[in-house]
Amino acid sequence: MPKVFCIFVGMREVEEHLRWDDLKVFLHVARARSLTAAARVLKMDPATLGRRITRLEEDMNARLFTRSPQGYDLTEAGTRLMIHVDEMDAALRHARGEVQDNADQLSGTVRIGAPDGSANYLLPQVCAQICDENPGLEVQIVALSRVLNLSKREADMAIAVSPPNAGRLTVQKISDYRLHLAATREYLAAHPPITCTNDLKNHRMIGYISDLIFADELDYLHEVGEMVTPTLASNSFSVQLNLARSGAGVCIVHDFAIPTFPELQRILMDSVSLTRSFYLVRHADDRKVERLNRFADLLIPKIRAEVRALEANA
Repeated sequence: MPKVFCIFVGMREVEEHLRWDDLKVFLHVARARSLTAAARVLKMDPATLGRRITRLEEDMNARLFTRSPQGYDLTEAGTRLMIHVDEMDAALRHARGEVQDNADQLSGTVRIGAPDGSANYLLPQVCAQICDENPGLEVQIVALSRVLNLSKREADMAIAVSPPNAGRLTVQKISDYRLHLAATREYLAAHPPITCTNDLKNHRMIGYISDLIFADELDYLHEVGEMVTPTLASNSFSVQLNLARSGAGVCIVHDFAIPTFPELQRILMDSVSLTRSFYLVRHADDRKVERLNRFADLLIPKIRAEVRALEANA
């Protein structure tokens, strides 16, 4: 049943009977900045979403988006509406969580963001275990080489490599993890021996693109040596790992990824051994959502156990 909402557009108050379905479309288009991307999430036709946006703009008597080849950007009126719709969406998710959390098993959808290292080599097996235990649960893993914005509800929670110091967020430390230099056995056999860090200058190094490193903790090679710079670089750890696996050079690799790729051999383990940490970050408004609390309570110990098990087999 439609509900009456009051918002301000420009200098006048507009009161309309708004359809929640249209507001939901508005929310997803605003977050994705694209009809096509929003349509994939909502499992709808992009043309239908376009008509819904047009109808909402007519209902609001205001232009909510600026359309361009680069995507859909919120206008000033759209930004004001977004604040209210985001609050409505949070309230709806809280209500849904309270209802669903009466059941013994988790259900509904949880979206978790993570750097691509953990998203590729930790979360798949951990989330599969959680879904096996909770058949009604849907888990979405967002792997990005940047920090997710939980305030914009890009995800319900996120794994981070450094604890954020701004925003209305809660942070729990998950686990430490270790990293070492590695290369394929074939590469090491075909190139000069590596007995100390000074020998690395004779080798092709693989690492992050310096101006695209989104957290200081990812600047691994700087810790190896100031003169160690990557010849092959990517903003994605998975790409770096695949470069190393192809025999292209030497790379800093998470120990928990090593068991998946037996062709890689760790080197200089005594002189180059890095330790980093994973943190679970959530929006402060979600701390009373029992469904997300229970999911986090399952996720954290399972990640810790998975890191320990994989590192023991590295």
